[in-house]
Amino acid sequence: MNKMNKYIEKAAVLIEALPYIQKFRDATVVVKFGGSAMEVEEHKKRILQDTTFMECVGMKSVIVHGGGKAISRGMEKKKVKSRFLHGLRVTDEDAIHIVHDVLTNEVNQSIIKILANYGAEVVQIKGEDIIVAEKMVETAKDGSTIEWGFVGNPVSVNPEPIFEALRRRQIPVITPLGKDAEGNLYNINADVAAAAIAAALKARKLVFLSDVPGLMIDIENNDTLISTLYVHDVEKLIERGIISGGMLPKINSGIKALKSGVHKIHMVDGRMQHSLLLELFTTQGVGTEIIEDGKNQRII
Repeated sequence: MNKMNKYIEKAAVLIEALPYIQKFRDATVVVKFGGSAMEVEEHKKRILQDTTFMECVGMKSVIVHGGGKAISRGMEKKKVKSRFLHGLRVTDEDAIHIVHDVLTNEVNQSIIKILANYGAEVVQIKGEDIIVAEKMVETAKDGSTIEWGFVGNPVSVNPEPIFEALRRRQIPVITPLGKDAEGNLYNINADVAAAAIAAALKARKLVFLSDVPGLMIDIENNDTLISTLYVHDVEKLIERGIISGGMLPKINSGIKALKSGVHKIHMVDGRMQHSLLLELFTTQGVGTEIIEDGKNQRII
């Protein structure tokens, strides 16, 4: 009887997922894959298994990946010193070639190999082939110019190669790189690149895989997880310092994507077993969703 109960419980899980599977059939979901989850093989495989499942039940999965730690290792091998400014890698002429090589030939290919082992149809798309970028320059508080070298921001995205891959039921795996009109190559923050791509695709969902359960009032207390964050509450959380550091580019780029037609943003812990499926196919979810709705509601 216990054995039968276990089978019934498994069936109940599938039944709970059924309305979400029906609702998201043919929906485009962009997954930004990065952080420490990429460094642990077990986590990496689970995330990509989830992504394969999503494609198998009719969702159109797109992966945009980072690779910061792999880049640092590549630069160390080439005896090129890594340098960071305000949390961003300063990318000079020597570094940009290493960044390109590591992202394209190492990180991207490792993701493709795992997906292929799960039986997925996969295609590599180089970011510089679809993203027009511009050099990122910022003015400091003292009026001086902050430069990160060959670090860029996306100006526009050509979504057609992605659409073509999705029509063939392939999972595109995209590097966060771009080129300007002169052909200069730029390293782009993967969160920002993923948001720009999701906006160009008018994706149903954009999922940021991070190293925390989601957005929390107290980073040390998982019970303070914000399950639903409304855009109109973001500024207050920034002022309070709750949204800061590495969360800022995720939140800010996510909001831009929402305003460009993306339906919903999700922030999920990539280290949690099958976190993607639990977030997308269960009633409660496991992370933070960011939406524009609920302007008359208060959650904080």
